[in-house]
Amino acid sequence: MPFSTTASSTVALEHQHIQSFPTSPTNPQTFSDVRDSEEAAQSIALRMITNACTVDGVRIGIHYSKEDDSDCFRLVASHISTCLPLSPYLFIIATTSVSPTIAGSGACVSDALVICGSDEDDMQRAVLLASSKFPGRVDAVNNKGTLIAQAASIRQIGSSTYHEAALWDILFNSVHTHNPHSPPPGSRSIDQILSDARAKLERMTPQQAYDALHDPTYPVPVFLVDIRPAAERDREGEIHGSLIVERNVLEWRFDPRCEVRLTIADRYDSKIILFCREGYTSSLAAASLHELGLLNATDIVGGYDAWIAAGLPCQ
Repeated sequence: MPFSTTASSTVALEHQHIQSFPTSPTNPQTFSDVRDSEEAAQSIALRMITNACTVDGVRIGIHYSKEDDSDCFRLVASHISTCLPLSPYLFIIATTSVSPTIAGSGACVSDALVICGSDEDDMQRAVLLASSKFPGRVDAVNNKGTLIAQAASIRQIGSSTYHEAALWDILFNSVHTHNPHSPPPGSRSIDQILSDARAKLERMTPQQAYDALHDPTYPVPVFLVDIRPAAERDREGEIHGSLIVERNVLEWRFDPRCEVRLTIADRYDSKIILFCREGYTSSLAAASLHELGLLNATDIVGGYDAWIAAGLPCQ
């Protein structure tokens, strides 16, 4: 909170992809369920390939096991590599502990997380994302790994529904192709943001603002607010009678619910007329005040420059 007396998701598009992914079996297969580890690894590899989702041309999927068998994990990764010699893929093999602690000791169990893929950069991104998704719970990371697999030890994978969504998110964001020259879905240009902001406002000319400020019969309190930085005010001058509230603290000063608000900011129907130099920043700021419930907030068309051009008094 600025100057008080006392900082996504994933994005919506990513959530849509995650929700479309199949959920993992509630009872993961153990490697001991199949006598021959080679056959078990091959069976798991084929099942992962068959059940894989495709994101931007890359197959992705997750397999859970109750047992931590690093040798069999390596076999699974090897079989996947053999079955998909020319196809891009990224898979996660994770163990899920039945108990989050070691019996009798109270120590937390570390589960294995093996990331296998056709592209080393994808695997490295996945390892880094795993570290950020499970802060404080990554006991070890084998960054060297092999060309087809990386490994990590993470405490209590699968102990909540968050973990499966987090693992899918790791896979999706590791392989998703981001075009740096194309705007992300849901983003808006500054022109669109400005247009949307002004659609909420009943903007005023400098003369209308002046008249409202000096009209004793105006039905609600009227405040003319200068949101320009100090250097600009010193250089260009000021409007007599205006309040000086710089842009970076505006919302805190006018929110009636905020403990560092101005004394005058005790009601929601006040006419708050903002101005900057040219009337761009002030439009965005007025729209922000609308979000606080100050629906009479607006700004001056053309800003301070238009006020001076209209011959209205200043100092």
